[in-house]
Amino acid sequence: MEPDLDRFTSRRSTVYGQRGVVATSQPLASEAGIAMLREGGNAFDAAVAAAAALNVVEPTSTGLGGDVFALYRTADGDVGAMRACGGAPADATIANVRAALAADEGVDGDEPSAVEMPATGAQTVTVPGTARGWEATAERFGEFGLDRLLRPAIRYAKSGYPVSEVVADAWTQAETLFETDHAREAYLFDGESPSVGQRVTLPRLGDSLERVAEAGADAVYTGEIGEAIAEEVQAAGGLLTVDDLADFEVEWPEPVSTTYHGAEVYELPPNNQGLIALEALNIAAEVGAGEYDYDAPERVHYFAESLKLAFHDGHRYITDPEYEAIPPLSSTAWARRRAAEIGERANHDVGFGVPDANAEDADTVLLTVADAAGNVVSYINSRFAGFGSGLVAGETGIALQNRGSSFSLDPDHPNRIAPGKRPFHTLLPGLIRFDEDDWAAFGVMGGYMQPQGHLQVVSNLVDYGMPLQRALDEPRWRYRESGTLAVEPHMDGSVGAKLSRRGHDVTTLPASRFGGAQIARWRDGVLSAATEPRKDGTAQGY
Repeated sequence: MEPDLDRFTSRRSTVYGQRGVVATSQPLASEAGIAMLREGGNAFDAAVAAAAALNVVEPTSTGLGGDVFALYRTADGDVGAMRACGGAPADATIANVRAALAADEGVDGDEPSAVEMPATGAQTVTVPGTARGWEATAERFGEFGLDRLLRPAIRYAKSGYPVSEVVADAWTQAETLFETDHAREAYLFDGESPSVGQRVTLPRLGDSLERVAEAGADAVYTGEIGEAIAEEVQAAGGLLTVDDLADFEVEWPEPVSTTYHGAEVYELPPNNQGLIALEALNIAAEVGAGEYDYDAPERVHYFAESLKLAFHDGHRYITDPEYEAIPPLSSTAWARRRAAEIGERANHDVGFGVPDANAEDADTVLLTVADAAGNVVSYINSRFAGFGSGLVAGETGIALQNRGSSFSLDPDHPNRIAPGKRPFHTLLPGLIRFDEDDWAAFGVMGGYMQPQGHLQVVSNLVDYGMPLQRALDEPRWRYRESGTLAVEPHMDGSVGAKLSRRGHDVTTLPASRFGGAQIARWRDGVLSAATEPRKDGTAQGY
C-alpha cells in the first residue's frame, strides 16, 4: 500500500526504527538513549540514560535534585507506573514553616496572612526522588546498572557540550536565582550564564553522577551527597534533614485511565494532575468536541470548555490521597454531570480552582522510548521551575527543586503542607493503547500546559487520525489562570476571531509557551517516534 504523503503536512516526518526509537528535548540526550539500545539495553535502559543526560545538557529544566515519574507498557503486556516523588520534611508543619518564613522575612508569624508559601528558597525544597527513581527503573526493568547508564551523562558533564539556544535563554533567565556561592560556582561561568554555542562543563555535577554510578542511589540518600543537601537547606533556614532523605522510597501506583473513542488513555493518579486530563477527555466526549472539522472554532471551543471544568475540579480536589479523599473525577458519570454546564458560549463562572500560580508556566523534560520487544516508556523528570529553589547542595552541583512551593499555609487548602505530604504535582507522562498490539508513550511539557497538551495530542491522534509528527506540530491553545484562552501565533486567525465572538478572551502567546512534546509508538513491532520544535526536540531510531 502506497503512503498518502498528502497527510504529512509537518516540516519533518515521523522517525522510524528497527530496534528502538527515542524522543527527547535534546539531541545529545536522544543519542545517549540510542547508545544504550545499540549496546543491548531495552527501552527502560534508554530512558534512564537519556534522563541522566538531560540532567547535564538541559540543566535548566531537570536534575538530580528533582522528581521523576514513569508510565510504561512492558513487553509482557503489563501496564504500570513509577512515582519517585519526595514529600515535605518531617518537621514541616504549618506552624513550623510559618515561623521559619516569618523569621526570615522579619514579620509576625502569628498572623495567618503574614507569610505565604514562597516560590523559591529553603522551605520549597522537598525530598528529591530522581536518583531512587532511576535506580528503581533500572533494577526492575533494565538490562544494565547505573554504572553503565550514567556514562553518557558523566562524559557530557566532564568533557563538555555546546549549549543550545533554548537552554541558553533559560539559563540567562535564571541568573538572578543564583544567590549563593555554591549555586554561582556550579552554574555560572565567570559570573555569567553561558552563551549560545558555548562549550561548558559541569565538573561538580559530574563528580556527583560518578558517585551515584559507583554506589547507587544511596550516595544521595544516605551518603555525603545527602548530608550536603540537608546542610544546604538548613543553612538557608529550611527543615529538611538526612533522616527525611534516608526514609524516601519509590512507589509503584496503579495508573488511572479512561476510554476515549476506543483508545485507552493512561495517566498518573494523584498527587499528579492526571485526573484533569482524563476528566477533560470524558467531558469532551460527552459534548462531541472531536466531531467537528479540525479548523472549526467549535472544536477548540468545546475542548477548551471541557478543560476549563476539569481544571477547576482538579485544582479543587487533587492532593496527596493519603491525606484527603478525592472524588471520582475520571468517571463518565462525573463527566456527564459537568458536561451539562457547557453551552455555545464561553463559561466565565468557572474559576481556575486553587492552583499554585508558580506552576502555570513551569518547565520540565519528558522523553519517550519504545523498543522492538514491545516495551514502551514515558519518562518525565523535573525540579519544577527551571533551576528550582535556587539552592545548590554544597559542592555537589545538584540544584534542589522548589516543588514545595505548591503547598499552602492555609489550613483549609487541600494542598496545605504537612509532614511527609507530597505536593500537588504537575508532571504527567502519558500512555495510549490504540489496540492490543498498538501502544504509544507520549507527553507535553510545561506546568499547567501538560493536561491541556495531552487532551489535544490524544484528540489529534484518535479523532483526526494524524501521523505522530503532525499530531505534535499542530498549533495548540491553552486556558490560562487569568481566564484568557491563549493560541499559538500560527493558528488560523479566523478561528481566534470566531472564538472571541463566542465569548472567549483570546490572546496570542509565543510558541515556546505551549510546551514541547514527545511520542514513541510500538505498533505490532513497527517502531515510530516524533518530537517537535517548541524545544530542541530530537527523535532518533535505531
